[in-house]
Amino acid sequence: MIKQFAACILVVGGSAAFGQNQPAQQDSEQAERRAPRPRAAPAPTPAPMLAKKDTPAPDKDAVAAAVTRGVEIIVSMQEGDTKAEWPYEGVYRERGQIPIGYRIGGTGISGMCLLQAPGYEADEARHGAVRRAAEFVIAGLDHAEMVPSHEKTYDVRGWGYTYGAWFLLTMQDRKAVPDDMKAKVDAAIRWYLDGVHKTEIPESGGWNYSMPAGLKKPNPSSPFMTAPTLTMLFEAKKQGYTVDGQMVERALNALERGRSSTGSVSYAGPADRRPEATPGSVGRMLCTECALSLAGRSSPERVRGAIDAFIVHWDWLDQRRAGTGTHVAPYGVAPYYFYYAHYYAGQAIELLPQRERAEYRRRLGQLLFSVRLDDGSWNDRIFPRSANYGTAMSVMALLMPEMPRPAEWAAETR
Repeated sequence: MIKQFAACILVVGGSAAFGQNQPAQQDSEQAERRAPRPRAAPAPTPAPMLAKKDTPAPDKDAVAAAVTRGVEIIVSMQEGDTKAEWPYEGVYRERGQIPIGYRIGGTGISGMCLLQAPGYEADEARHGAVRRAAEFVIAGLDHAEMVPSHEKTYDVRGWGYTYGAWFLLTMQDRKAVPDDMKAKVDAAIRWYLDGVHKTEIPESGGWNYSMPAGLKKPNPSSPFMTAPTLTMLFEAKKQGYTVDGQMVERALNALERGRSSTGSVSYAGPADRRPEATPGSVGRMLCTECALSLAGRSSPERVRGAIDAFIVHWDWLDQRRAGTGTHVAPYGVAPYYFYYAHYYAGQAIELLPQRERAEYRRRLGQLLFSVRLDDGSWNDRIFPRSANYGTAMSVMALLMPEMPRPAEWAAETR
């Protein structure tokens, strides 16, 4: 499907694992008992069939209807003791539970989608859902597993820092923060930004949830994590928050080192140490070129090459959609890159010259509608709960033409 496009190549990825001392573990277990828990997951469903071939490109009415249905699904999936969260569910667990970083991160992503979809101002159901989500994200400041550290070699709290802050920043940007929450939202943003600063990889720059050498030593950065963190930091800077310019420059340098001569992007660290084939790299290529473009370090040619690679090699992504395992041969594509890549394809298209966007938008819409499930949701995992994430990322990808251009890291801010 869709094999007539000339291509470049690009990537996505990250993974990790770690341990902690006994007092910290006891504190964490007590915090887990106090924290609201998500409901038990429904039973896994079989992987869906591959994409429906010959799906027509959606027109504006079809996109609008899909967005409306997606919003309904996300609102209905909010869960937990206080119906306040949208946990991201993957295979990684901490003491058998979904980690708090995934719970906050997933909540932030779904919350951003609800804020950005048309009609938010008049939608009381969304107002309530977003308020409860914000309260949950703010409560994360008191969770023992969200303290800025990296005591283990695999730690996903950074997803909570990035997407928790990004969600709250989006609330502020959309003027959607209730008056009685403004001070708490501002304080939480500052706390999450501090977490991002404190978990930067020494010397190498950037961020990763896989830190084999520990937090205090150099580790390879993950473009999968570094690119969205940078995008969030650009927005924070635009809104007047303090962001360490040198930290941002180190992260941008790390992304550039991950590019290979072919355009593919490494899974982690410099491309010359671990070159990657393009079919497994397309998600990383897209997020990398988007972040670098917003900082003046990419070009339309590189961005276009990443989009072309995504379209040409899309079938390799689709073969891993809702599959089991993680980085499966031959290209090491994990299921969770699927809608991540579509989100960044949508963003990348809007960074191209205006005259080039229409055809790429048509292609992206056609691909997304070919994998839309019968109930109107999107899901790239075997876990039904993860439809919250897949639907949010897909809806935001479809909305990209109507969304404001992301904040840039201009020369004067460096």
